[in-house]
Amino acid sequence: MEYSIGSIAPIFLAPVLAFVINAFFGRKLPRNGDWVAVLGVFISFIFSARIFGDFVFGNFATDYYIHKTFTWFDLSFADQIWKVDLGIYIDNMAAIMLLMVSGVATLIHLFSTWYMDHDHRHGRFFTFLPLFTSGMLGLVLSDNLLALFMFWEVMGFCSYSLIGIYYEKEEAGNASIKAFMTTRVGDVFLLLGLVAVWMVIGSVTYTDIYAAIANGSFEGKTVLGISLATFAGFCMFLGAMGKSAQFPLHVWLPDAMMGPTPGSALIHAATMVAAGVYLSLRMYPLMVIGDLTTFIAVIGAITAFGAATIALVQTDIKAVLAFSTISQLGYMMIGVGVGSYNAAFMHLITHAVFKACLFLSAGSVIHSIHEQQMPKMGGLRKKLPYTFIAMLCCSLAIAGVPFFSGFVSKDRILGDALYWGFMAGQNPMLAIVPILGFAGAFLTAFYMFRMMFLTFFGKPRDQHIYDHAHDEHLSLTSNVPLLILTVFTLGFWYAGSLTGQGFVKVMGAKTEWFKILVEAPDVKKFADSKSKITPLVEPTTVTEKLPVAVYDHQTGYAGPNPDDHKIHTAHVVGAAASVVIAFSGIFLAFLMYVKGSVKSPRSKFPGFVRTLQNRYYFDHVYVDIIIKKGLLGLNRFLAWVDMGLYDRYAVDGWAKVNRVMFKIAKWFDNVIIDAVGVDGTGVAVNLFNLVLRIVQSGKIQFYFIMLIVVLGSYIWTLNF
Repeated sequence: MEYSIGSIAPIFLAPVLAFVINAFFGRKLPRNGDWVAVLGVFISFIFSARIFGDFVFGNFATDYYIHKTFTWFDLSFADQIWKVDLGIYIDNMAAIMLLMVSGVATLIHLFSTWYMDHDHRHGRFFTFLPLFTSGMLGLVLSDNLLALFMFWEVMGFCSYSLIGIYYEKEEAGNASIKAFMTTRVGDVFLLLGLVAVWMVIGSVTYTDIYAAIANGSFEGKTVLGISLATFAGFCMFLGAMGKSAQFPLHVWLPDAMMGPTPGSALIHAATMVAAGVYLSLRMYPLMVIGDLTTFIAVIGAITAFGAATIALVQTDIKAVLAFSTISQLGYMMIGVGVGSYNAAFMHLITHAVFKACLFLSAGSVIHSIHEQQMPKMGGLRKKLPYTFIAMLCCSLAIAGVPFFSGFVSKDRILGDALYWGFMAGQNPMLAIVPILGFAGAFLTAFYMFRMMFLTFFGKPRDQHIYDHAHDEHLSLTSNVPLLILTVFTLGFWYAGSLTGQGFVKVMGAKTEWFKILVEAPDVKKFADSKSKITPLVEPTTVTEKLPVAVYDHQTGYAGPNPDDHKIHTAHVVGAAASVVIAFSGIFLAFLMYVKGSVKSPRSKFPGFVRTLQNRYYFDHVYVDIIIKKGLLGLNRFLAWVDMGLYDRYAVDGWAKVNRVMFKIAKWFDNVIIDAVGVDGTGVAVNLFNLVLRIVQSGKIQFYFIMLIVVLGSYIWTLNF
């Protein structure tokens, strides 16, 4: 099947058009044009589904890609070539991402029409929501890092607008600024990495980057004394850390819940946070040759465990979900770091589905009772049966219970991490990665079912809130999106072998979804609409750089070698441990919050609990120490240098010097130039004229007298 740009562009352009219509005419349209936004994103879903079908069920499968380019602008003249091309690049990973983003976004938009009904920011919300979606879709469709960066920034603007949509609230405005500024830190480094790649190969197109890696173009090149591949990869990963809220740039995401809950769902599931992981997956070969995989795994492990501990003490239902997002993103980065990037991508997809459902379910609860504090809830499963079912299935999925999606994807990451940390001959210190991973899995099961039990079980803790809760009825805009997402939290959609790349075998697909190849298309064929993939790196290259991520040329698998009995053992042990851990966490939460037979240890560790409630004091460190005492102190010092030294001595001091020099120049002009030079010349001429008139009088007597004087003076001098 042939594809043209015109058959792909609507995926991006439809929500952009919805944004333009609502921005200019939304106030004049029925319901402020919310249906326009839903329609625009749904059109994206239809076109994405076509591409997805061709790649997964059709002729393309995982052996082909689509690459279309066009000239953005051409300023070439004479022998100087200055042309920038943009393009569309779709492979197996992009096809799945397009379906996920557009599908999840469509359901979020549909739910938002119910949630935002009668909200005074209704029109503004449905202006930015489709633009936000189009930013992520454009990022996925892009064939180069420059376009990715542009859409990356579009999402940064939209997140700022949605988080701070209730700008009359000071905390909402602060949260939007915090999100914008924190992610900009990562964006600066991403831009540096982009420039570094451009300086090496003169291009930032994926195909050119992959070909340059295969050809060894990065070898031997350094910047600031380190490998250029390491520098570029590190900068790009810092960009991913900012966008995907990895330690220590995670502080913005919990505050992102200040916006409407459907906006939080879009941020946490299908757009912003997914972009960083997607970039890491796209640039995985660069991370490998830059020897950054260990660093990525450690950062992911710290993030996964640290965020899970903070979620333990949260009382706001959206805050629990926010920290769970950070934790799950950490697991994805663990997958990238240990070479299990197929599993990391699978977890990106499964997490998008159940996290969108969790946030929408939380929105349903909040909309019903107008309260976000879980200690004031309880017993709501009777009032909100559909929301309860949806949230229960999603909690089982994120906890890693068998037969649900989270078990399938997260188990693969933990199994590969177990092999990587204990069985692959790595540094023993790196065992901390699987240890933190499994510990975080236990905490995830515990805090998610703490949320479930506090919200839906037991007796109502605030009878007034419970009595005024709206009874839930099946509705196309409120419950149906939740139930559709719930269906896709079931594990059989994603089930495959423990080490394989399996997915949808039960649906008769001729290939498996999550077989992302660490390969690049043949650059000589990229103009074709359907081109055969050729290897990016040979197995030995990856084996040398990442010993536990053996590259299988036939399957495209970059995780641990499936033929190695150690990896089989690791996955069996990891699967068993995951099951035990998941049920242990759920059981402990049940004993503590339903039965009450286990007392909370909060009273025994007040200092640690206070530390968790203050989020390990990261905000204190950043705001009070780094910003107020550090950056603002530096700002005050620079202000003193500017005003106290530069202005006072350089600017004002130079003014004094100028005034003194002016006086000297004025005196010199008046006295030396005018009085002596100009006027003195006239006086000298007049005086000389007077002398000449006297001497040259023409009288013989005067001449005779002067002669006698001269001769007399001469004789007198001879005598003495």
